[in-house]
Amino acid sequence: MAESTAERAFNLIDLEREILGEVPNDPADGETRPIDFAPPRVRAPSLMMPDYVEHREGVTGVGKLSAEAVAWEYEAAAKEIEALSAQLMERVRQCETITRDALAAFEEMKETAGRYREEAKRISLEMERCALMTAEVRRTCAELSEKIAPVPTTQTPRPSSRRRRKSAQGPISPSEQGPIGPEAQ
Repeated sequence: MAESTAERAFNLIDLEREILGEVPNDPADGETRPIDFAPPRVRAPSLMMPDYVEHREGVTGVGKLSAEAVAWEYEAAAKEIEALSAQLMERVRQCETITRDALAAFEEMKETAGRYREEAKRISLEMERCALMTAEVRRTCAELSEKIAPVPTTQTPRPSSRRRRKSAQGPISPSEQGPIGPEAQ
């Protein structure tokens, strides 16, 4: 099981005390030895509890140390939660930026679709105008063509086989021929 930060700190403090207990206070060579080789947080047995927690009267030293260790563990967790909330807030800002950009893109797409519809309407009207003009040209051409040279609507009937036989026998009388020219129409 992983050892918590407070447990490691207490282990270091205990180790430091054991070492200091074994080393004589009067150095033999006349030099003084520094004791502050460990960082202050680890070296100090009582680091003041966070502002929001106070010791009760009558609590033993071990109880105070245990309470401080637990308070500092909770404080460390609270700081990590605050850091996480700061990261979350940054993600919220990023989401807001993305949302703003997406809404701007949405508006631009709506405007583009509107321009396409207007262009479709313009082209459609132009195509209809061309179709009407073409129909008018055809109608005018047909009217001019009738004025210049009338075209018969039916063809001259071909002589039947009976008439062909008679023509082989001799000329056909006008009553047998049928209408010729404008009357045939």
